[in-house]
Amino acid sequence: MTTSSKLLPVHKRFDIAFSRGEGVYLFDNDGKKYLDFGAGIAVNALGHCHPKMVKAITKQAKKLWHVSNIYNGNELNNYAEKLTKAASFDLVFFCNSGAESVECAIKMMRRHFYCKNQPQKNRIITFTGAFHGRTIATISAAAKKKYLEGFEPALPGFDNVEFGNIAAVKNAINENTAGILIEPIQGEEGIKVADKKFILELRKICDEKNLLLTFDEVQCGMGRSGYLFAYEFFGVKPDIVATAKAIAGGFPLGACLATKDAASGMTLGVHGTTYGGNPLAMAVADSVLEVILQKNFLENVRKVGEELKTELQNLKKIFPDFIEEIRGVGLMLGMKINQKIENNELVKKFIANGLLAIPAGENVIRIMPPLIITQEHVMEAIEKMQKVFLDSRLRGNDK
Repeated sequence: MTTSSKLLPVHKRFDIAFSRGEGVYLFDNDGKKYLDFGAGIAVNALGHCHPKMVKAITKQAKKLWHVSNIYNGNELNNYAEKLTKAASFDLVFFCNSGAESVECAIKMMRRHFYCKNQPQKNRIITFTGAFHGRTIATISAAAKKKYLEGFEPALPGFDNVEFGNIAAVKNAINENTAGILIEPIQGEEGIKVADKKFILELRKICDEKNLLLTFDEVQCGMGRSGYLFAYEFFGVKPDIVATAKAIAGGFPLGACLATKDAASGMTLGVHGTTYGGNPLAMAVADSVLEVILQKNFLENVRKVGEELKTELQNLKKIFPDFIEEIRGVGLMLGMKINQKIENNELVKKFIANGLLAIPAGENVIRIMPPLIITQEHVMEAIEKMQKVFLDSRLRGNDK
């Protein structure tokens, strides 16, 4: 399908368009069926057109779509109570995307110390390999050249250090440091899971130095790790969590959760949103949360995630000429491909064979299916991958 020439050409799209989705499957314009192991880049937590989500949005669409945040909101209040309770945080701000949720977290960290008569504490430590969004603030935080090129000058106030290097973190801290912003599981960089000891040490440092610890869980949050939030996997609770993607299963929504103390500077009029927390988003997000919190749901994500990881590791043993490493936790997994083979080309072959996956940094292919997959779906995906590897091997690993 030809991409419209009227679209700003900032996205590199695969030559495929989908007409409908059902559960863990998508169907293209010709009716061909695809097993979706990308889930819209970790967005479609409950797959496509989940009955509970369809019912929720249909019901809400007949009642009320949008009211300004200058008024109160029934759906807004209801979901805020449920999410903060489930996540064990005091307060939440709703927005429309992951970048906005991280932006709110950055402002919150700086404002916190400003209101405590420490305005000099405005610098934030970030990490190599991070991806925090596409706003000027978030690309400045990530400090990655390819995202900053042509958009400089970068916003000041960020100190970027090596991911996983605790000595570098300690060396970067000074009297101007407000906090630390980290993706505990880096997604765009190729599914890099931080060491638990490293995360524990970050919490310890923040407590000792009076700094705020913020987790960017835009991609790894809302069940993706096998826990509602990845901070539970690490056994470390941050002061602030930014999340989005899966929170409303495909409906645009972001959220910034915080403790009462961390958010103490966010007072009347210092931040806001037009669409954030609208009735439609709240109704859909509420239906997603209800499913994720069902008994054994997250336990099953961990179980199926382990099964999928084991099968991928077995595939690595059979095809070491293709697969170098299997990474990740829960249903946020990565398959590092041999440098002689481009991950994008391999993804194209997966697509041709009816399997969807997502390219990432370091020549990794992200395997992030809907959280509702079963063992049967795991084996279907493995069989499709195996066929691609066998066919490619027979053709001499051609690109």
